Amino acid sequence: MRHLEYMRMKAEQAREQSDHKEIMDMVNSPSHYNEFGIECIDAIEAATGSEFKGYLQGNILKYLWRYKYKGKPVEDIEKAMFYLERMLKSLKGLHEVHNKNKT
Repeated sequence: MRHLEYMRMKAEQAREQSDHKEIMDMVNSPSHYNEFGIECIDAIEAATGSEFKGYLQGNILKYLWRYKYKGKPVEDIEKAMFYLERMLKSLKGLHEVHNKNKT
């Protein structure tokens, strides 16, 4: 099964499960990245620690690199923004901790 077909099938399953009450958010919280109550990205952050920013940077570059070629340019830019916002949040958190430690 091709990836696009698989993604469509998973999206349809998610829509059926929610009785069409909620719209799938394939950028910020796709259902296939949330199992057992934990988001995949949160597990990656916990597992990678200080290396997490490199993971975020790689994903930002990936989505910016391919947005013209995959057929969903808006979605790819939104995904890049998701990772950029996550990196910004991470950096702001580090900045706040650093400033607290100075005082």
